[in-house]
Amino acid sequence: MEDEKIEGSLNETYNMGIVKISDDVVSVIAGLAAAEIKGTAGVNTGLAGGITQILGGKKNVSKGVKVTMNEQGAAIEISMAVEYGLKIQEIARAVQENVKKAVETMTGLTVSTVNILVQNIIVPKNDAVSDIDEE
Repeated sequence: MEDEKIEGSLNETYNMGIVKISDDVVSVIAGLAAAEIKGTAGVNTGLAGGITQILGGKKNVSKGVKVTMNEQGAAIEISMAVEYGLKIQEIARAVQENVKKAVETMTGLTVSTVNILVQNIIVPKNDAVSDIDEE
């Protein structure tokens, strides 16, 4: 029996059985790859996710990452925050490239798009304090 790939899904059939990669796994890989880029202040978790992380002490890197499968491959959408004073376009492009590379390398999936939604700017605490002192 030859190796067959089931097109348009996260399933692959091999001689010994089927390998299934869940959307959650792809979300975690994408979230970790996004966090590796300097200037990324975090993947947004929203209010409920943020409270859960504070109370539970756990960081969920897949929150703020949405994965959709289509005919062209995986479409990934990441909501994130960036650090103040950096070029947003450069950070977003670096995140797109790193996420695409990581997901394709680790899963074998084709990534058709990586959409970045910058929803917040984080001001470092030290700079905020010194700006207030100068006024």
